[in-house]
Amino acid sequence: MGRRKRRVPASRTRPSGFEPVVAGMVSPRRAVPAHIELPPYALSGKSSPAPSGVEPSDGATIDAMRSAGSAARRVLRAVAAEIAPGVTSDHLDEVCHETCIAESGYPSPLNYNGFPKSLCTSANEIICHGIPDDRRLRDGDIVNCDVTIFVGGVHGDHSETFLVGDVDEASRRLVEVTRESMYHGIAAVRPGAQVCDIGRAIQARAESEGYGVVREFVGHGIGQIFHRLPNIPHYFDPSARTELVEGMTFTVEPMITAGTPRAQLWPDGWTAMTADRSRTAQFEHTVLITADGAELLTVTDDEPQPFLSASAASRLNPDNWPRQLPTAAVRTG
Repeated sequence: MGRRKRRVPASRTRPSGFEPVVAGMVSPRRAVPAHIELPPYALSGKSSPAPSGVEPSDGATIDAMRSAGSAARRVLRAVAAEIAPGVTSDHLDEVCHETCIAESGYPSPLNYNGFPKSLCTSANEIICHGIPDDRRLRDGDIVNCDVTIFVGGVHGDHSETFLVGDVDEASRRLVEVTRESMYHGIAAVRPGAQVCDIGRAIQARAESEGYGVVREFVGHGIGQIFHRLPNIPHYFDPSARTELVEGMTFTVEPMITAGTPRAQLWPDGWTAMTADRSRTAQFEHTVLITADGAELLTVTDDEPQPFLSASAASRLNPDNWPRQLPTAAVRTG
């Protein structure tokens, strides 16, 4: 779940070739059993102020984050298995919520600054923070599902964009390049590098294909606190000179657009869309800076770690990256 840099009010614009996403009915907030450990904001709906500095995580916290990251991956896998034409995003939220509980975790988005659901679902022109509702996914949609779970006292944050049924080639390419852009950014992560190196790599890959990079939402530090420093711009920001050091944990989660990268906010205060209603995709991993590279925390033990002490060629070889989670076979109803 990305961190918002600034709020931009929404306005009505002409759709760019696809039927626009329209808000549906949102079901009541789902209950959390009493035995589940809650993050500090779960009852109040108010997030705590983030610490002003950047602090590497200690060994115990890193171990907990590996567990939380693997749990987030499993939750997203369960959600992905339900994606198909005719399925509502509210159903995906239910699957996310129940799977988080089965993992003995709390769905981190739930009541975070008042967010009403346990999962963010962002389809087509929705950039991020889409609220699950009774809208049914349609054949040809693309949809990002953003899972964060709080378990063991820390958060694991992970998202992918999925194809729904028979998707046009242009949208498929957008999704593919967005995934590649994320991994190009992660490949820049190592001790001694700077935060701006991540965005430089992402922007170069996306813009080489003619795509835009959203500026209003960024990656973020994560651990015991959901959103904290450092902010991770997904474009080259010359002011983002924080040095990367071993033990830092943060998300890399670029939002890439087929048209304008400018975002507008829906009246609900959460849902962000592209200003020209062009399609957009997002991928996200939580990463740890190691002694000489980066470790993906949001993977399971049987998946590759291409950024640990790897050569540049190996880091950027798609055959070495974790596979995108599969979705269920096309079905209706």
